[in-house]
Amino acid sequence: MPELPEVEVTRLGVTPHVQGKVVSNVVLRHIGLRWPFPVDLAKQLNGKVVRTTSRRGKYLLLNFDHGTLIIHLGMSGHLRVIPSATSPEKHDHFDLVLGSQAVRMTDPRRFGAVLWHDAKNGHVNEHLLLRHLGVEPLEDGFSARLLYDKTRQKKAPIKQVLLSGDIVVGVGNIYACESLFRAGINPKTAAGRISLPRYEKLAVVIREILAAAIEQGGSTLKDFIGVDGSSGYFQQSYFVYGRTGAPCRVCGTPIKQIKQGQRSTFYCPGCQR
Repeated sequence: MPELPEVEVTRLGVTPHVQGKVVSNVVLRHIGLRWPFPVDLAKQLNGKVVRTTSRRGKYLLLNFDHGTLIIHLGMSGHLRVIPSATSPEKHDHFDLVLGSQAVRMTDPRRFGAVLWHDAKNGHVNEHLLLRHLGVEPLEDGFSARLLYDKTRQKKAPIKQVLLSGDIVVGVGNIYACESLFRAGINPKTAAGRISLPRYEKLAVVIREILAAAIEQGGSTLKDFIGVDGSSGYFQQSYFVYGRTGAPCRVCGTPIKQIKQGQRSTFYCPGCQR
């Protein structure tokens, strides 16, 4: 699944092609993705200007004067900027046409979403899918103190707490595994038992890893493709994720894989105690 860095890389790639541009057409194929496409979306957007782009967690936001187009890439979705006359293929479900170019959403598994939030319903952060999200890990509100204070009564494993998204948003499976490794924290440790100094290290490495992944173009998850058709290459830097049985790059202990909440967790029993 595309995680925060992949969505941010997508946003950065899309922005020069959409910001300040007028929507000339909206093409919807099938009836929707995870949820039905908004009724009259073409009527809502045709002739309107994309003012800015932004991101909330894993949601890409295209902001208009009268509302916000919310895009989620789901498990396997991606956006590409293409000539608007390009013929669609089987899994191409949505085109936002801006003159001679179009932003096309491809989603083989159809777990993504294209939704509309009207400005008359308040700020987009009040949308049902966004209102309960935690702080952004790359913004000022994220800190070790926040993690510490919000987890004092939590008995759930720290890996699950990071993935839940209600304290900090966008730290998905890959980056949670990598962050916990670099902070030396066992993913099975109850979040409420972790000390403030250990959270201080974790907060730092979460920021560092996400920033590095964005700079390097995201992960090369097999389904992730950037807007220019290329994949990222952060996975070359993985210490634990997907390396089951391989020797730890630090201590040589074989990397272990377990299941937590239906997701695979990778960690080093030697470095993460």
